[in-house]
Amino acid sequence: KFEFNPKDGIDNPALSLADDTDGEGMGEPRFYLLSKGSTETFGFCLHEELGCQGHVIRQVELGGLAQRRGLQDGDRLLQVNGHFVDHMDHRRVVQKIKASGNQVLLVVLDGNSYEAAKALGRDLSQMLPADIRPRLCHITRDKSGFGFSVSGPEGVKGTFQLSVRQDGPAERAGVPSGSWLLELNGASVRSYSCAQLTRKVCGPGTGGWGTGAGNVAERPAFPIQLKQSGSKVTLLVASSAVEEFYRLRGLRVTAALADTSWLPFKVRELHMVKGPAGYGFLLKEDDCSSGATGQFLWDVDAGLPADQAGMKEGDRLLAVNGESIEGLDHQQTVLRIRAHDDQVTLLVIDRAGDEFYQSVGFGDP
Repeated sequence: KFEFNPKDGIDNPALSLADDTDGEGMGEPRFYLLSKGSTETFGFCLHEELGCQGHVIRQVELGGLAQRRGLQDGDRLLQVNGHFVDHMDHRRVVQKIKASGNQVLLVVLDGNSYEAAKALGRDLSQMLPADIRPRLCHITRDKSGFGFSVSGPEGVKGTFQLSVRQDGPAERAGVPSGSWLLELNGASVRSYSCAQLTRKVCGPGTGGWGTGAGNVAERPAFPIQLKQSGSKVTLLVASSAVEEFYRLRGLRVTAALADTSWLPFKVRELHMVKGPAGYGFLLKEDDCSSGATGQFLWDVDAGLPADQAGMKEGDRLLAVNGESIEGLDHQQTVLRIRAHDDQVTLLVIDRAGDEFYQSVGFGDP
């Protein structure tokens, strides 16, 4: 049985599977999408406890976000943003949650069911859907257009399915044919009708939104945004199975939950061993494109360890020795880098990649 909040809502969807039990009295995994403000917390702690298996939900704040959504003391965390975490190191799981920013999708199992499943030797990952992530795809137009077209039922807003030209720009960018369009350049399409999507924005022969050049009375979403995007456009898409998964639970699909493996912007891991002249870079605090404060890497000295590791001027620092620096100020970040005297590993992204992720609402990659 499914129990869900009938509000077709956005940041209020705490829809979960009910604790329906099978013949052995075992509950089912429950799904929670937690969305908080920048000054709020998710309202729970994650513990690793002696004599207690798994990542344990504790200190659920009375009246806090987690409690309002339905998380309970003693629940075991199985999945974070579509990634199975039961087998992961505890600190890594905590960092995954922190790196999610203001929104995270959690899958939990009640404590008794978790212990029973472990005692029976069950593979908990088999209790969960194989892939519940939408996909972010960044498409560069070629002479024939973006390589896809959209269709949707007349009179119904926000329902648009994609047809993808074989070996066209959209297919090469990872857009599956038949998938559903959810966002364009970081903006939701939910409030748009099919009629609004069929406005003509490109002249004949220019190549445009759909699969061909020539007569381009194609179906461009958000005409103004599409013009602004020029030769590139970013889509958030979901397969029918993924779209149904979220819809049945009343959960909104957002870019923060997306598979980003198809994107051209990648984070980089830089491992450095300190030389006689140090690492050869300067850490500076500055504003990110989103308006938040970030830590950036500048003054990279040629030939020194930072340069040899591939550091670029203006890289933004995301993590130090595998731990996110989210929430740390400048001095705390410096101390974390200096925690090991002779070597450090930094996770960074270049300026263009950082601005891209912020623009589509993904937060830190």
